[in-house]
Amino acid sequence: MKFFVDNNLPPSLAKALHALSESSEHEVIHLKQMFAPDATDSEWIERLSEQGGWSVITHDKLNKGLEREALRRAGLIVFFLDKGWSNHHFWDKAHNLVRWWPRIIEQSEGMKGAAAFKVPYNFSGKGQFEQVIL
Repeated sequence: MKFFVDNNLPPSLAKALHALSESSEHEVIHLKQMFAPDATDSEWIERLSEQGGWSVITHDKLNKGLEREALRRAGLIVFFLDKGWSNHHFWDKAHNLVRWWPRIIEQSEGMKGAAAFKVPYNFSGKGQFEQVIL
């Protein structure tokens, strides 16, 4: 499985998740590794859609206007970090995303076709996502 980390999360976090995922043969790539830093959401959504097999991790809303329509058509699996993530510093976000990571992988592997989920900041129980309708 291939995971794409949007520009609103640091490249160092994508590299760390990649290193942690190598043993399970998952690839984690940050936007800046594939695109110009100022690439529009529509650009990368279209390219990932053409390639297929991507799950996206973003802290952007992306579910508005043109981006929402692009995501709807793209066939991607998207994980939106909910607004609760905004209130925390880098190390807290990194810690929590690593905590969520096995569930994000599991959810991605279990999907056929497009889907979108909201990832709450707090992890409890088995870690439940809220499905997002695009």
